[in-house]
Amino acid sequence: MTEPRIITLTVNPTVDIASDTDAVRPIHKVRTYAEMQDPGGGGVNVARVIHELGGDVLSIILSGGFPGRFLEELLAEEQVPCQALRIAGRTRVSYTVHDRGSGQEYRFVPEGPHVTEAEWRSALEALEAAEGEGAWIVASGSLPPGMPEDFYARAAEIAARQRRPLVLDTSGPPLRAALGKGVALVKPSLGEFERLIGKHLRWREDLEQAALKMVRSGAAERIAVTMGRDGAMLATAAGVLHMPPVEVEAHSAVGAGDSFMGAMVMALARGATDEDAFAWGMAGGAAAVMHTGTAHPARADVEALHARLREGALAIG
Repeated sequence: MTEPRIITLTVNPTVDIASDTDAVRPIHKVRTYAEMQDPGGGGVNVARVIHELGGDVLSIILSGGFPGRFLEELLAEEQVPCQALRIAGRTRVSYTVHDRGSGQEYRFVPEGPHVTEAEWRSALEALEAAEGEGAWIVASGSLPPGMPEDFYARAAEIAARQRRPLVLDTSGPPLRAALGKGVALVKPSLGEFERLIGKHLRWREDLEQAALKMVRSGAAERIAVTMGRDGAMLATAAGVLHMPPVEVEAHSAVGAGDSFMGAMVMALARGATDEDAFAWGMAGGAAAVMHTGTAHPARADVEALHARLREGALAIG
């Protein structure tokens, strides 16, 4: 059986640097150690997970300056297929510092380089020209300065014309603009979902009703809402699924949402049911937090956690 193609689009990728320190203090130099450097940004992380799980993936990125070239080098080291589109600005560099004294994690994320109209249009052209009949598309991450809020809506229109399922992981106006354009799956956090609908959801039933209303209105085929310690919820036209968090020893939350998305989309592309794909997503997210810094989850961990879920050790509620 031919492995289904998945195309990821990251217009604001980053070089992720993570390190540890004994204590974060103002004014004084904070000496760090155990530094890790990884390719990052929403779609890049999704592509790394899909590649780790044995999927056929192409990562399309905007890349600029030395940080962009370094990002491409890091992807090449992991053997993740990449199509880099040159931009004049420098790709951003993000920092995560783990304070071993307090156990807290600090994350510093720049807004990214300014992107010209010609540059962001080149991303849409690359998406439209990418090979893979029926390929799934994952558009993920923030939009850098200079890009229109309807960029992802334009990407969704391209996917719809080509009859390719498009998955979207972003927030705010770019997410709102893309809803109703044939999106196969969106994955907001609870806070992002509340801001999207402009309402605080105090009870689980309120969340269910709001998500089902959006699905049945045609905003998206599936809405997966991640809720941290409360697990996650998946709304489809058939109803709502809840899954509790997977109990693992957590080291870092960096990339957990992207790992959830990568594992879930990989399963959907392979023909899994919504319920099973949701379980794969939960396994991917949980496997990510088992690792320090910005490392992607190991395939063996994802598969083991998924097996636990499917055996009923962690039941769907």
